[in-house]
Amino acid sequence: MVEQYRRKSPEEILQSISRMHRGRLKIILGAVSGSGKTYHLLMEGQSLKKKEIDVVVAGSGEATHPKLAQKREGLEQIQPIIWYCLGEVRHDLDVAAIIERDPEVVLVDGLAHRNRPDAPRPTSLDDVQYLLNHNISVIATVNIYELAGMKEMAERLTKAEVRIDQCVPEDTLAMADEVKLLDVTPEAILKRLQEDDRNPIRTKHPLFRRDNLHVLRELALRFVATGVNEDLEDYREKHGMVGASGATEKVLVSAQYHWNGSILVRRGQQVAKRLGGELLVVCFLPLSKKLTKEEVTFKRAIGKLVDKVGGTFEEQMLAREKDVANELVAYAMENNVTRIVMGQSKRTRWEEIWYGSIVHKILRQTKNIDILIVADRSERDGERVMPTKREKAKTPNPYRRLSDEEMQQEIGKIKRGTLKVYVGAAPGVGKTYTMLREGNELAENGIDVVIGLLETHGRKETIEQVGGLPLIPRKRIPYKNVTLEEMDTDEIIRRNPEVVLVDELAHTNVPGSAYEKRYHDVEKILAAGISVISTMNIQHLESLNDSVEQITGIRVRETVPDHILHQADEVELIDISPKALRQRMREGNIYALEKVEQSLTNFFKTGNLIALRELALREVADDVDERLEAWERRTLRGPWRQQEVIFVCVNLRADSERLIRRGFRIAYRLKASWHVAYVQDHLSLTEEEETQLAKLKALTERLGGRFERYEAPSRRKVFTRLVWHMNEKGTTQVVIGQSARTRWKEILEGSVIQRLLREVRHMDVLVVADHAPDLM
Repeated sequence: MVEQYRRKSPEEILQSISRMHRGRLKIILGAVSGSGKTYHLLMEGQSLKKKEIDVVVAGSGEATHPKLAQKREGLEQIQPIIWYCLGEVRHDLDVAAIIERDPEVVLVDGLAHRNRPDAPRPTSLDDVQYLLNHNISVIATVNIYELAGMKEMAERLTKAEVRIDQCVPEDTLAMADEVKLLDVTPEAILKRLQEDDRNPIRTKHPLFRRDNLHVLRELALRFVATGVNEDLEDYREKHGMVGASGATEKVLVSAQYHWNGSILVRRGQQVAKRLGGELLVVCFLPLSKKLTKEEVTFKRAIGKLVDKVGGTFEEQMLAREKDVANELVAYAMENNVTRIVMGQSKRTRWEEIWYGSIVHKILRQTKNIDILIVADRSERDGERVMPTKREKAKTPNPYRRLSDEEMQQEIGKIKRGTLKVYVGAAPGVGKTYTMLREGNELAENGIDVVIGLLETHGRKETIEQVGGLPLIPRKRIPYKNVTLEEMDTDEIIRRNPEVVLVDELAHTNVPGSAYEKRYHDVEKILAAGISVISTMNIQHLESLNDSVEQITGIRVRETVPDHILHQADEVELIDISPKALRQRMREGNIYALEKVEQSLTNFFKTGNLIALRELALREVADDVDERLEAWERRTLRGPWRQQEVIFVCVNLRADSERLIRRGFRIAYRLKASWHVAYVQDHLSLTEEEETQLAKLKALTERLGGRFERYEAPSRRKVFTRLVWHMNEKGTTQVVIGQSARTRWKEILEGSVIQRLLREVRHMDVLVVADHAPDLM
């Protein structure tokens, strides 16, 4: 915190003054043309006009779509300079006219535009920079593939030509004061294209195939998440925060110049890819060591492999060989690593007692860094990389008649309503506002829409957006001498609209209600054939509970099981920058003014909001990736991937819930079956222990796993029982918690982790580290 007391240099003072005379740049980023950037640009303009900000529209020609023409009404327009290129009409910004008019804000649709040959500046971006230097703020739009470097990537991923006449530099987003990602589902874009018959060529372009729209959407989400991560790391460094933030994964492979080095790198790359994280590979060598000819060959091969899979490779020298654990910990902490991938130890039981276990040394010195010990496949497969043996896909017999139960299930799927969920990083980002806006648009198109449950929190903009939508009165429920209100699910079903809007999906109902959670009510409404549009914040997703606590220091009690989000027909992110969200808070647009200061210094701290935004971006990107894979699995023949089995070992310690959530996230990303096992080693459990066990069972089942309770005659037999069930289920990865034993206890009683590693060398073992809050 010394930085705040340091006197600014003359250069810094001049720089600060020059920034005061420069306009602000906000960029609305879309995945593809047709994602609604222009519509949102005009909405921003209307919102600013209501606040008596002097705003004009420039350089986009006439609005031909009725929705755009409606949004442009009342906004002053600076006519563009019209010219022709290869028979096409082009529109350049009339910068001189804008400077003469001198508005506070200019709306520029299309940042990646090349101007006429005789223009004073070559591109729209150059024009925008010129306006910013004249203290005129700009809100502009751009597509992800219009960023330099992204065009080639988009073409490679979609295998479709992206025709654009101009790219903007890749650092354009970094130049902006605010970037807002406009996240739109492929379903919504395809629907708009079907309704818009003005551009039939675009509907047939391969870029607008459903799978390619998924790819571009994920590309945009991950690109913005990367930028947000850089902001987060800068913020944490400035505020002296140590270790991983909890918002993103960074996987470190500790490799050696040995035949199994490539196996560790590939396993690390698989883990990083499935977790949407970054891959680092490091090799520690004693200063005195000279590489053999074989090791030089392995070094070259590992370097090429790391480069091929998009990782970062580094060699670190050790003063003493026994310092490897300390150096590995220091390297992991310095690089904000969340998971270390390493091979099985070759040490015997007696060597571990004498020298100590490297795994335990690492765990004792770190917090929030998991360790994945990769299976030693050499004993089974020999010292070479074997191709994955895939199981034969079980193709159902198309001639088999469905049973009555199966028939009812299929009819239920057909009758079921569709679910759309708007997800945000925090309260106040605009989820409810957007839900109401969509409800009004559907009603204008003749769809019967009602509001089932609305929480406006007194926000004026939200209340105004209700419009003419009918509201189903809430049900009154007596509770502890007071009368409380909840959504009237039975009345919604009786009313039978086509669509119902339900706010705050994670809400816990009043005791005495028919269902414990609001998402249970939503499931009943969907089963009745009524479609639902709902909202939730990312911190309410069950499997992210530990990450959110690590980020904010707050344990979120109201959660939604991940399967609710995964089964939704559409999931859409409402994105807003932390700076803009905090400004909305200061203006009293989120909470009452008396709560503002407390909120800004607690949950709404800048660091929290940056981390939660990154978490939301990555989670929705992962969801997009999963939906694309699910779509491809339905359209491709043959097996998809080797079947993995995850086995989570729990006890009655407080961290067992974390292990279950971690097991679920691994299983979900690997499409694996997963089991949670508890072994009872004493005759009867206390009432408190039974309650804790019931909680673990309920959490497992809520997340879609299978909870199993075994018995063992003594504590010594617990381990044997677990290993037997692991082998019986064909387990590929074991998840266990960090041992609470001290070094002396490990010497006297043995290490549970080391014993497990010796017994299940053919399985991967993930040791989940103890949780610790951010270190300041």
